[in-house]
Amino acid sequence: MKKFLKILVVLILIVIVFYLTNKLLMPKYMDSLVEGSMISQYYDEEKNHEVIFIGDCEVYANFSPMVIYEETGITSYVRGSSQQLLWQSYYVLEETLKYEKPKVVVFNVNAMRYDKPVSEAYNRLILDKMKWSKQKYEMIKASMTDEENMASYIFPILRYHSRFDQLTKEDLEYLFKEKKNTYNGFLINKNVKPVESLPTKRRLSNYQFSDITYSYLDKMTALCKENGIELVLIKAPSVYPFWYDEYDAQIEDYANRNGLKFINFLDNVEEIGIDYTQDTYDSGLHLNLYGATKLSKYFAKILQEDFDLTDYRNDEAVNSVYQERLKEYHEETGL
Repeated sequence: MKKFLKILVVLILIVIVFYLTNKLLMPKYMDSLVEGSMISQYYDEEKNHEVIFIGDCEVYANFSPMVIYEETGITSYVRGSSQQLLWQSYYVLEETLKYEKPKVVVFNVNAMRYDKPVSEAYNRLILDKMKWSKQKYEMIKASMTDEENMASYIFPILRYHSRFDQLTKEDLEYLFKEKKNTYNGFLINKNVKPVESLPTKRRLSNYQFSDITYSYLDKMTALCKENGIELVLIKAPSVYPFWYDEYDAQIEDYANRNGLKFINFLDNVEEIGIDYTQDTYDSGLHLNLYGATKLSKYFAKILQEDFDLTDYRNDEAVNSVYQERLKEYHEETGL
């Protein structure tokens, strides 16, 4: 019995050391590469969101749920990540529906351009801090590049063992805690870098979106219909990379065939009031805080007028939480 207990204690210690080493070596995404923390911060949120945004940086940089709530009382959350590919968006939506059933899902169609994994770096930003689930497993399988393997996601130490000599204060400070880097998934950026020239409209050999992206868009559409959710397709008003008329026609056709609403905000830039000399932080790839505020106010009106959504400003319990959050938001943004 004593021998057994000794073995058991040793095994427990090995497991603890292995767990702590994995946790230490895993990037924390708190002070640097903060985009990697966004996927996990959703788990600690109250799940009362009637609108969920799904997609890449064109949602988490461009839409502020705080502004939408202040304008209309509509609760929303952005489940975005850098270079979020279409199959990743689908599995994020699947996972979200385990926690709550929104009335509206907003999907940014920029991801239709990509039918192959882009890089491990982008994969890690969405996958490292995602909770383990069937959806995470399926996402890893669909997203891995040729150089990656499943074991390195199950045991991060296999990927990050070389970080021992790169550890910083951030790794120790956030070993057992996290901080909020977003407001309901919106990542604030106050920098201003104007558009100085428009992207070149180069002719492409093929404008057709791939069967792979269409198959996942079909799955997303079906999943929303099965759950009584209205799916809205959008194209954020980013001037780069160029969004071709041929792309737009395909999405317009898909939306019409499936009874979906499609909004290309590039067509409404003047009405929204976006000024590309002031409202972007990277020459037109994304809006900054000031552009996102304008776009969020514009879209808030559409949500209020076109969908049966609740004004939670009349709900004392929900409103008290949001008023506290709005106070912090205004203090941080200065708006």
